[in-house]
Amino acid sequence: MPIINAAILAGRTADQKRALIRELAEGAQRALGVREEAVRVIITEVAPDHWGVGTRSKADLEGQA
Repeated sequence: MPIINAAILAGRTADQKRALIRELAEGAQRALGVREEAVRVIITEVAPDHWGVGTRSKADLEGQA
């Protein structure tokens, strides 16, 4: 059973997250030859101030902090 973990910045819409789940699951099905019901996708949303890019947070880079 493939388990796919995706860490994304918080703020995406429910439709965007559904689309990501679908695309990741379909890709795993094609690449691994597994059934749809065997694939698990876990999305972890990370706040911009908890996401580092180099020495700065994503929030700092976007002027949100």
